Amino acid sequence: MKYDFDELVERRGTNCVKWDEEGPCQTDDRCSSKEMIPLWVADMDFKVAPAIQEAVRKRAEHGVFGYNIVPESYYEAVIAWFRRRHQWDIHREWLLYTTAVVPAMSCVIKALTMPGEKVLILSPAYNCFFSSIKNNGCEVLESPLKAADDSFEVDFIDFESKCADEKTTLFLLCNPHNPTGRVWTREELQRMYDICHRHGVKVVSDEIHCELIMPGYRFVPFGTVTDDCVVMNSPSKSFNTAGLQIANIICSHPTWRRRIDRAININEVCDVNPFGIVALQAAYNESEDWIDELNQYLWGNYQSIRDFIEENIPQWKVCRLEGTYLPWVDVSAMGITSQQLCNRLFAEAKVWINPGTMYGRETGEGYVRLNIACPRSRLMDALQRIETVVNPCPFT
Repeated sequence: MKYDFDELVERRGTNCVKWDEEGPCQTDDRCSSKEMIPLWVADMDFKVAPAIQEAVRKRAEHGVFGYNIVPESYYEAVIAWFRRRHQWDIHREWLLYTTAVVPAMSCVIKALTMPGEKVLILSPAYNCFFSSIKNNGCEVLESPLKAADDSFEVDFIDFESKCADEKTTLFLLCNPHNPTGRVWTREELQRMYDICHRHGVKVVSDEIHCELIMPGYRFVPFGTVTDDCVVMNSPSKSFNTAGLQIANIICSHPTWRRRIDRAININEVCDVNPFGIVALQAAYNESEDWIDELNQYLWGNYQSIRDFIEENIPQWKVCRLEGTYLPWVDVSAMGITSQQLCNRLFAEAKVWINPGTMYGRETGEGYVRLNIACPRSRLMDALQRIETVVNPCPFT
């Protein structure tokens, strides 16, 4: 491979959330070790693509970091990327930039709902969906996904019944889906839209993981199903640039767009930093081969974790990973709650993973989420640590 994803980059001691944050059981003396392997929060332990490093370095050498105008070359990079990569023709006027996808989500909910209305999600769901909805005075309405072999599917009967609720005005989708790893098909997305349209429910799609697609699967932007939607996107997850704070809201509907733009200013997330601007252009214009190699490496990591768990921890069941770098694992056979399992692994294995209940109190119980976006040697070290704790001492 052209790029070295096996390199062990030392992140501890850099004020890094993933490596320097306190863990879930700080009061336990066993949790104070600095030997923790974090497989929790969704960022990667890989260096960014060389073109991004160079763009940021060049901008830093200028030495002045005041307020920025977002140039036309920025919009051109976004438009060209999605046309080339995903066959989606985005118009320049549809694009609104902001600092990150979570603030974007909050702005869109503020703009398109009224307090007291219901926002529908497919559960389990990314934990910030819950907080963003509640923080804007709306009610979370969950449509539980159905387990299907080693994956999940939409319960369209339940989904339509929830859309038919007169208080439901917005459907917030995660595409690809975090945490189950589903990459929704065009047929599924079309059916979601048809139901929403029939009941007057607006569709908002969080597509931050859209470049993280495993071999054999294809990402479909919701914007290629219909223009009657809002899409939120960023290179941050795929290109590991979350700290550079840049994202886009894509909306063809002029009235919605004006309201969203107003909400961006009300929430005061209308200014972006100079490094995010140049990093996005370097990612979309010069780093396509890097993302292709990254996906191949992540696929290898997924195969490794699936094979290891099948052979050494057979009481765990790894769900099929179609997209993202966040395998969803069924641990219900352990006989304890997901949170209890994660606390034990943190204290005894020195491995930090997320309990499924972060993503839905009921739909996430019995599952954990792992982050496999790290060098394979580190991932295998973590798995071996988990195995030594889980197997000799069944949790009953």
